[in-house]
Amino acid sequence: MNTTTNSIEIPEPAAIRVWVEKRTVFLELTDGRIIGFPADRFKILSRATDEQLQNVALRLNGYALRWEELDEDITVPGIVAGNFQLPYMKEAS
Repeated sequence: MNTTTNSIEIPEPAAIRVWVEKRTVFLELTDGRIIGFPADRFKILSRATDEQLQNVALRLNGYALRWEELDEDITVPGIVAGNFQLPYMKEAS
C-alpha cells in the first residue's frame, strides 16, 4: 500500500517594516502579524543608545535586521522563533 503525504511548504515570514519605540523593536511581517521584542534581549542592543536603536534597516529581503553603527545583525526567523541572547528582565515598578 502506497501512502502519499501531501505537504504544504509555508515560507518563513519576512519583515516589511521595522521601527523602535521605547527600546522595543517592532516588526510588521509579510503574514500580517506585528511583533515586538525588548532591545535588551540582545547583548549589543542592550548597550545601545535610544538614537542608535532607531537606526535599524531591513536587509536580505526582510529576513534580517541591521544596525550598521553597532555592527549588529539579527535574523527575522530567529526573532519569530523566540531565539534571544538574554533572558527577559521585567522592569521594576
